[in-house]
Amino acid sequence: MFGRFTALKDISMTVGRGEFVTLLGPSGSGKTTFLMILSGFEAPTSGQLTLDGREMTETPPEARGFGMVFQGYALFPHMTVEENIAFPLKVQGRSGADISRRVRDMVEMVGLGGHGHKRPAGLSGGQQQRVALARALAYSPPVLLLDEPFSALDKNLRGQMQDEMRRIHQETGTTFVFVTHDQEEALALSSRIAIFEKGQLQQIAPPREVYERPSNRFVAEFLGDINILPVTASQIEGRAIHLPDGTGDNLAIRPENMGLSLTEPTCGNALPVELRDLTYLGAETRLALATKGGVAVTLHMPTAKLPEGLAPGAAVWTSWEASRGFML
Repeated sequence: MFGRFTALKDISMTVGRGEFVTLLGPSGSGKTTFLMILSGFEAPTSGQLTLDGREMTETPPEARGFGMVFQGYALFPHMTVEENIAFPLKVQGRSGADISRRVRDMVEMVGLGGHGHKRPAGLSGGQQQRVALARALAYSPPVLLLDEPFSALDKNLRGQMQDEMRRIHQETGTTFVFVTHDQEEALALSSRIAIFEKGQLQQIAPPREVYERPSNRFVAEFLGDINILPVTASQIEGRAIHLPDGTGDNLAIRPENMGLSLTEPTCGNALPVELRDLTYLGAETRLALATKGGVAVTLHMPTAKLPEGLAPGAAVWTSWEASRGFML
């Protein structure tokens, strides 16, 4: 708690050895506070933190032995790449030979061979991020905590660093706990994703399960685009609909699982809709549709497969297989 404000409430989570767990949620949801509690920089008002059964709640940050990669890298500007990576090893009192070997291995692992003599000011943003990652992993911590490490990078470089992060995690086997607000990043990197909202853990599960079988409406709407159709007695706007197993008052379908046709489909679930708008996104086009009752429906379609002459105001059909939806 911060004064009267409760940042986290009743969070219970177990992270397995070697996992890549991503904490995902909107700003103010509590994910960074949770990471700060893991690191020891914030103290919880209640609860316990254990590592392999050992109580760690009151252990100061420097005694936990966790690695930390900050959003702003936090490199020493007066030190070279090699000196930055060597710093935590010197603090541990390792021998000179051990430090040299370990620094050399880490420089190669993060792809900075030939840059060891440079200072941070002479490196790109992506290279600085690699140095921060190498420094945090140099002493083989049991857990590596990462606080939105790619937020300052452009999209292309961010994608490259995600690939590097995945490779390094696989090579080291270190447990990663990663904070991000980027949904695609979370889906691409994680073994499990923990969704936070208003200080509470909404769902923790593998990426495919969180995306395809969200536990509640918040998770469904937060993680990617979703179409939610109110259901009454197995009907939507007077049409008989085959519903998937599950309980709830709403049928949810991801846009990529819905099709578009100019005439009524002969199989599967189908609804007549009006095309309201098209947004060209290159290889893909986003279509904004609406049912006769005014319920908004979004579709994602390959641009090359759009019917010729399709324009706002057109009366079309959208369809989907019953198995592609889920109840909320």
